[in-house]
Formats: sequence, C-alpha cells, structure tokens
Amino acid sequence: MSTERITFPGHSGHELAARLDLPDGPHLATALFAHCFTCGKDIAAARRIAGRLAAMGIAVLRFDFTGLGHSDGEFSNTSFTSNVDDLIAAAAYLAGRGMAPGLLIGHSLGGAAVLRARAGIPSVQAVATLGAPFDPGHVAHNFAGQLAEISEKGKAEVSLGGRRFCIGSGFVEDISAAGLEPAIASLRAALLVLHAPLDDTVDVENAGRIFLAAKHPKSFVTLDDADHLISRAEDAEYAADIIAAWVGRYVDLSPPAPPPGAPEGIVRVSEADPQGFLQDVVSGPDHRAIADEPKAYGGTDLGMSPYGFVSAGLGACTSMTIRMYARRKGWPLRHVSVEVSHDKVHAQDAETGARSKIDRFDRRITLEGDLSAEQRTRLLEIADKCPVHRTLEHGAQVVTALA
Repeated sequence: MSTERITFPGHSGHELAARLDLPDGPHLATALFAHCFTCGKDIAAARRIAGRLAAMGIAVLRFDFTGLGHSDGEFSNTSFTSNVDDLIAAAAYLAGRGMAPGLLIGHSLGGAAVLRARAGIPSVQAVATLGAPFDPGHVAHNFAGQLAEISEKGKAEVSLGGRRFCIGSGFVEDISAAGLEPAIASLRAALLVLHAPLDDTVDVENAGRIFLAAKHPKSFVTLDDADHLISRAEDAEYAADIIAAWVGRYVDLSPPAPPPGAPEGIVRVSEADPQGFLQDVVSGPDHRAIADEPKAYGGTDLGMSPYGFVSAGLGACTSMTIRMYARRKGWPLRHVSVEVSHDKVHAQDAETGARSKIDRFDRRITLEGDLSAEQRTRLLEIADKCPVHRTLEHGAQVVTALA
C-alpha cells in the first residue's frame, strides 16, 4: 500500500488534510472513511481498515473534518451538517480524479454522517457503520455539563478525550434536529452495521434502530467486547475482515486480465503491522488470507506462518491431483484428506540464514472409499506427481527486483 498526502476544499472552502491509501496492484474501487467525533483520519481503526481494503484493490480516502487534525477552519463553526457536506466534497474530489467512491465507512458520529451523506453521493453502492448513533444528538452527552453555558453564551470550551474543544450553539442545535430515520429508510445502498454490545459510549440499541430502519440488503455483525474506539489491534483487524468480506457482494471488484507470464494472476503480500509480522495476502479481489508468526517467535499468531502456506499448497495440490486421477479412472474414491507437517521453523531460518538442514515435509494421506489395494497404491504414487510436490522436490528459480 502506498499513501498520498493530499488536500482538497471542504464545504466552506477551507483546505482539508487527507490521506489516500492506494492499492499496490490494480485499483478496483474506492472507499471514503469518516472518523468519529473529534477524532482524526489517523486513528488505529481507520488505518487498519484502510490497509486491508487497499490490499484487496480498494483505495481509501480518510480525512480530517473542518477544524480538526491538520485541516483548516474553526471547529467551533462546524456542525453535523457541515461534516456531511465535507464528505460530499471529498466524494466530489475523488470523482474529479476518476475515483468516485462506491463504499462509505463511518465510525461513531462519522457513521451517522455517512448515512446522511449517501443521498448526495450517487456513486455509492454500499455503506458500513461502526459504533454509530441512531440519533446524532447522542454526542451531546459528552459535554452535557456545558450545555447551559453553550445556550447562554453561544459557545463553551469542553474537554473531550483529554483535549480542549470549543463547541458552538449551532452544533448543538444541528445535532438535536438531525434525525436519521428518513435517510436510512431511503439509503438505496447495501448496509453493514458493526457495533459492540459492551460499547459504553454509544449503546448497542442504536445499532438495532439503524438496522430496523434500513431496507434490505442489510447486515448486522457484533464486535463482541471491542471498545467504542476499536482501539485493540485484534478488534480493528476483525472489523476490517468483515468489511472486506462483505463489500465484494455489492461493489464491483472485477480485476483486469492477469499479466503475461502469470496465468493465475499476482499474489500480493503487504505488511499489516510494521511492529510485528502480520501480513495481508491477496490473490485477486476474491481471495484473501493473513500470514503471521507464532507468538513464541514475535508474531501475533493471527494467521498461518509462511511455511504453513507452503504446506497448505502441498496438501491442497496433493488432494486435487488424487481426486482428478480417481475421477478420470472412475474409481470409488469417496473422500481424500491430507495432513502435512514441516520440520523447520521459519523465524529461525530467517534470522540465522541456516542452510545446514534440508526441508522435510511429512505427508499423511487418507483415502476413503471401496478401493482395492492396487488402487490405493496407485493413488499414493499419483500423489508424488502433483505439481507442487515436483516444484518442492526439484527446486525453483526465484527472480527478485526492487519495485
């Protein structure tokens, strides 16, 4: 994934700071991400979700609303409506680059904003919300103690998340009047609602009301014990996985033809966590996996190790080859399964560069069905003819170049 730092004019003409996360391979679609109330484009959940979507070919624009982060303007002069208008301005910027967004993602108040903004962004086919309030006025509980002062003086300085913000009466009045039910009912896009039952900032009842107000297609997925900011890496990873798996049903992710010399396309691997070893593995828009290392070797054990993937390739190829031969012969093979183990640990190899031991893959094949002894023996011989087996046995040439 590569990232462009850009600016574009927001609803009032102020320059808004943004990051455009771009796929390393073909650009298949674009998403627009709206952050939570007083947050910013660089919160952990936004980064993780953007990284996962970029790995599958979806560019993601995430930006700071007017008056927040690195964007220009005065936060005290903004409102829920201005946030919605900033989103529409962001979509217009993307459309001007030939990247009109097909997916909107909103976190907390940003989730409410994308629900409202959908009507002003005709290219959108799918909307995902995380911890979103059904009533934007819900955020007023964050500064309930200053509401009287805001009403009396027109604005007040409040402390939110350890930072000071000036909240104006226009903001309070706007969120109080911003009912979402009509916008949700006329969304005209697929909806994914993600919410944590233990969210103590925006109660999960909000998710239920959003879901009930929406028309199909709609989906509701729990984020279990995640906090409102989805601050834990494993929770952000889970949310990213769900969105990535869901969006392909509603946004066209048709890949271009594979390049010459790569009939199965290109497998792209990119870091998901520079502090550990977690990797996003993508083969076209439809096939995704996670690679990692065991915790004992500094990883988080969220996916198979590199040698695990090699073993999986050998096992899958073995099973397929046996099935193809038995099918061609008309033999009564009811089921085949393969167990593969490898006797070296990748992390140790990578650190030491040791070549003193050869790689050994132990393969245990189970054949079910009314097969004769001769048929079983022949199928065992056929297992050694699977293409991956031959590649491992005979070796391969790896040509490496810097991109």
